[in-house]
Amino acid sequence: MTRTTARLSVTVAAAAAPLLLLPWAAGSAQAHGAPTDPVSRVYACSPEGDAAARRSAACRAAVAANGAPFTAWDNLRVAGVDGRDRQVLPDGRLCSGNLPAYRGLDLARTDWPATRLTPGARLTMTYASTIAHSGTFRLYLTRPGYDPAKPLRWSDLPARPFATVTDPPLTNGAYHIAATLPKDRTGRQMLYTVWQNSSTPDTYYSCSDVVFPKAREAGEGAAAAAGKPVSGTAAPPPAKGAAHSPAGSTPVAAATRSGSGPSAPAIAGGAAAVLLLTGGAALALRLRRR
Repeated sequence: MTRTTARLSVTVAAAAAPLLLLPWAAGSAQAHGAPTDPVSRVYACSPEGDAAARRSAACRAAVAANGAPFTAWDNLRVAGVDGRDRQVLPDGRLCSGNLPAYRGLDLARTDWPATRLTPGARLTMTYASTIAHSGTFRLYLTRPGYDPAKPLRWSDLPARPFATVTDPPLTNGAYHIAATLPKDRTGRQMLYTVWQNSSTPDTYYSCSDVVFPKAREAGEGAAAAAGKPVSGTAAPPPAKGAAHSPAGSTPVAAATRSGSGPSAPAIAGGAAAVLLLTGGAALALRLRRR
């Protein structure tokens, strides 16, 4: 090997080395996602969320508190939790995962975009995923008496989830998680979703504001369904999963249908790094043989 060849080999390696330090060149595929129905706060307030939701006072306040839009709506994840959610996340920081970049999601407000649900009904959550991975979903619903005007605390949630699903199939860019809702919830509640990955060290957290009909509304809705006259002027409750204004809830994130979205640049960048490193190695080999 000549001095010239050695210098060129070192130059190629030095040029490629910084790429290994970039996040998208790390080589480990990270799972990304968030619920789009019932719509999560992070997705509702993101640039890809429903326009009415993005313009809501709650979303505008959340973005202002963040100081930046929720562009990375699929990246609210904490590494190394390993099931110790209640020990790692402090009260009042459950929606943000205690991550400063998502602190606006912890604002205690009663006007967050929400989805109407029916007590005791069958729920199918749509959890959009920009990069698929294995793991377990745990769904919690706040206890009766939950006060949405206060920050979400662990004591607001039951000790056990009402649904646990492991490795559901990924269909059309989303996981579809079926569960039966508790029967004793009324008014505004929080659907809290924990996705603990088994193929990465990450755990994802999300808050979906939901609204159940009051007892009177539920009774009138049941009477109407039975063909009986409904007293008063109150309308029957909307169908399960219908969006509660101003929340429009998108069934599947548009970005996931084409395999693009916030996580896609990481894949593209990683591929570019591999190509450059491979090309550099080939060049060094050719020069060495001269």
